[in-house]
Amino acid sequence: MREAMIGEFAALGAALSWTVSAILYREALLKTKPVSANIVRLTSTCTFLLLFLAVIGRFRFLVSLPTDAVVLSCISGIIGLGFGDTLYMISLKHLGVARAVPITCTYPLFSLLWAIFLMAEQVTYPVVLGAIAIVSGIWLLSLEKQSWRVESQRKIPVKGVAAALATAMMWSVSISMINMAVKQSPTLDYALAINTIRVTAIAASFLALAPMVDRDLSFLKIQRKTLVALVAGGIVALGLGWFFLTFSFINTLESQAVPISSTTPLFSTLSGIIFLHERVTAKDVLGSIVIVIGIFLIFAA
Repeated sequence: MREAMIGEFAALGAALSWTVSAILYREALLKTKPVSANIVRLTSTCTFLLLFLAVIGRFRFLVSLPTDAVVLSCISGIIGLGFGDTLYMISLKHLGVARAVPITCTYPLFSLLWAIFLMAEQVTYPVVLGAIAIVSGIWLLSLEKQSWRVESQRKIPVKGVAAALATAMMWSVSISMINMAVKQSPTLDYALAINTIRVTAIAASFLALAPMVDRDLSFLKIQRKTLVALVAGGIVALGLGWFFLTFSFINTLESQAVPISSTTPLFSTLSGIIFLHERVTAKDVLGSIVIVIGIFLIFAA
């Protein structure tokens, strides 16, 4: 029971980390292209994690991981941070944040399926209800402030919806692969090594493809202030956040950790209210309450 609580709190730590990184990314992305920003955050985080492992004397764990764990980690990085994040950007472009976020945040529901059929986990009803409550709460928090009637009159681009759903599936597959990888060597050191390999694989791929995906090599011309924000955001999101999620799999089930890790919109809403003095609406309150109920159901399961 105590280990499960540690895993669930680690999943909350992942959600908090992704909230902080989103704030850092928001300003940086106004001044650079998404592809250039992605290359910077991936390569800087990769460098940081490799140096960190060397400094704390854990570099040897990179070469002592089981081959299956290494392969799963690399594929997870390419699918989640490569294809998944790219599809997410496409969905944002065609749908906007208000519509893209609630669709992409359905990934915990896909993760439940993979947990049942791939990991043979015994998923309880409270966990299923908790996951549904969290996704529903995220949907409420992500609604635009315009009325439903105005929203319903807008045409929803099929390409954007397809990209958002594909994003959710990619993220869920990537997360399940990380879960399978860490189960082979369930220790703190290996969790850190697995996350490092995951980031390194996609960083190397992006650097190799840079002349094609970022033809003018804009990632080398980013301003210092923007660079600092991207580096900090990458370390917090890819280094700390994904380590928390990887570590959570050691102590609890994927079906419980993943829905909790998806509560980033809750913390984003709370930070907007506290620090930016944003107006609180009825849907914000209801969405927050529903998410908290979902978290409680999973913690109590």
